[in-house]
Parts: sequence; C-alpha cells; structure tokens
Amino acid sequence: MKKSLLALTLLVAAPFAASAAEGVSYNYVQGGYAATNTDGADADGWGLDGSVAIAPNFHLFGGYSNQEIDDTSIDFDQWRAGVGYNREIAPSADLVTRVAYEKFDAGSGFDYDGWSAEVGVRGALHPNFEGYVMAGYEDGDNYDGEFYGRLGAQAKFNQNWGVSGDVKFVDGDTQWFVGPRFSW
Repeated sequence: MKKSLLALTLLVAAPFAASAAEGVSYNYVQGGYAATNTDGADADGWGLDGSVAIAPNFHLFGGYSNQEIDDTSIDFDQWRAGVGYNREIAPSADLVTRVAYEKFDAGSGFDYDGWSAEVGVRGALHPNFEGYVMAGYEDGDNYDGEFYGRLGAQAKFNQNWGVSGDVKFVDGDTQWFVGPRFSW
C-alpha cells in the first residue's frame, strides 16, 4: 500500500517538477526595489515577479512594477507574462528561452502593448550563487523593436531564501531590480 501511494504521489507531482540543472529552481516569488534610468528621466518604485514550473522543461513567469518618475507625480505600471523553456546543457547550467506579453501604462493615453523574446544561459555557479545572461528582442504597438541584454544573479542564504538582482540594458534605458526571493 505504501509503495502504491508513493508511486501515485510521484506520478501526480512529476508534471510540476522542472527538469532543470542542479541548483536552479523555476519555482520562486520575489519582490523589491525597481528603478529605471533613461536619457530623459529616472524613476523608481517597487516590483514583484515570479515563476512556476508547469512541466519538465517548461515554466510560466510574470512580473509587475510600479514606479514614479523623479521630481514629478507621474507614475507608471509595467508588467509582463510569458512562458519559458529550459534545457539542461551542463550539470549546473540551463539554456533558457522565453516569450512574453509586455504592457506599459503611464495613464493619460500613454500606454502600449508589446512582446519580447529572449534566450540565454542560467546556472548555479556555486551552491550559494546562481546567475544568468540573456539576449532579447522586444517590439510593440507604439515603439520600434529593439535588442536588449539582461544580467541577473541570486545569492542564496539557504534552500528557500536568497536575494536576487537583475539589470536590463536597452538603448537609452536601463532597468534595475533587487530584492529578496523565496524559492521552493
């Protein structure tokens, strides 16, 4: 009976476990400080995002941030939702591809919808440290498409808790995030 129950549990849980490199989890939620530096203005605020494995090698991800432009009362919301594919290429590294719907809303009719696609490598560089490097392309209904780069890292305090950081470089625009992460 115990063996049957264990087998049934593993069978039910299998679709929710990502086939990922050792030390890399696609199940997490994080929140923290978000900032944007552009050629014309700077903004800062807060952000939340996360990811959940839905099948071996596939995960859903999303993020939201609210920032206020410095020295103004103008704020904007930015969010994205997408699906990713991860494939182990080494014992501690994954090839990751992702596509996402993007939304930017600053009110007063200044909003746009778009999409992004990115590819890169994510890996555990040490049991307490992981990082990633991505190259992407984004395009939308009210702006011309652009290539971008994204770098990120996480320092792990234990199996579940860490602090993560991310920076995205686009022509004339740099976006930052730093905050605590809970992984499971």
